[in-house]
Formats: sequence, structure tokens, C-alpha cells
Amino acid sequence: MNAPDRPLIIGLTGSIGMGKSTVAAMFEHAGVPIFDADAEVRAMQGPGGELLEQIEAAFPGSTGPDGINREALGGQVFADKEKLARLEAIVHPAVARKRAQFLADNADAPLVLFDIPLLFERGGHEAVDTVVVVSAPAEVQRERVLARPGMTPDKFEHILGLQIPDAKKRELANHIIDTGASLAETEEQVLALVAKLRVQAAQRGE
Repeated sequence: MNAPDRPLIIGLTGSIGMGKSTVAAMFEHAGVPIFDADAEVRAMQGPGGELLEQIEAAFPGSTGPDGINREALGGQVFADKEKLARLEAIVHPAVARKRAQFLADNADAPLVLFDIPLLFERGGHEAVDTVVVVSAPAEVQRERVLARPGMTPDKFEHILGLQIPDAKKRELANHIIDTGASLAETEEQVLALVAKLRVQAAQRGE
């Protein structure tokens, strides 16, 4: 039997308010190492972050002692495709390096999970072995999102418009975690899926 050369990579995604962060924490609690792309970006753009110098050089006045000034940076790149592309050319390779390091650090793990909000929108599903979509009924999603501070129905509709519809994500998924039920029931689904994927990962080496 040959051991697989890398862990089985799970791509976790889901639209706003579907409970993706909660489900990611459940995977982590079940012993699956997590790579959170958004958290990595926040760290690299936060106070003392490694990307601040490059971003400041490209977009003067966009950073400060607290890291990125989102308003100042947004003002420069919003509606300017060329500047947005320049920003992405700084951020995306840095995230890719972090992801490669994460995979190297967890090379012996049977499973790892990439937590990527815009997995389908950005084509990231092509770089994972199996896709898990976190989903809940539309009315549950709406209730959760509108309970967030500063959220309005208009903002919610705008965000939904930028994301692939939940129905389409469910269609594209290999596995679906339904968070419309209780937390205990959601965790049961996660644990059952982790057990199933561990078997799948082991079979890759046979």
C-alpha cells in the first residue's frame, strides 16, 4: 500500500448566513486542520502585517498603525479594475504561499479543509478533492443575516447578488451540511462526513 502524497483536500463554502464558520469550527474540533483564507488575509493586512509595505507602496495612504485602512484602500480600488487587479496581484500569491506552507505542515494528516467563501465564484473548487456546501432554508438565512449589526435588506440583497445562488451551490456540491436544524444535529452531520472522508482518504493509498 502506498501512502497518498498529500492529504485529501476538502473545500468548504456556503453563502452568507449559512453557518459556514460554525461548521468549519466543528471540522476543526473533529481533528481536521483548517486553512482559513480570509483569516490569513486579515492577518497579513492587520497591524504589522507582512503585506502592508507592498500595499502602501502601490496605494499610498491606504495603511496605518492599525494595518489596512479599508475605507482609504476601497476608495482607491473601488470601480477601478486595473487597481483592483494590482491589489489582487499582491494578495493572491501571498495567500497561495501560506496555503502551500499549510499543506506542507499538515502533509501527514489524512484530511485538511480549505475554508473559502467564494470557492465557486473564484474557481477554487478545481483545486480541492471534494466540495462541502453549508446550506440552510432561505428564511433561516435571511433571519440570521438581518440580525447582524449594520445589516439592511438592501445590503443583504447586494451581497446575495455577488454570490452564486445557494441552489446552484447545492447542485455543484459533493456533500451538503444542512444548518437549518439544531447545532447538535449539524455536528452529527459533520462527524459522519469526517468519518466517511477519512475512509475515502485511506482508500487513496491502496
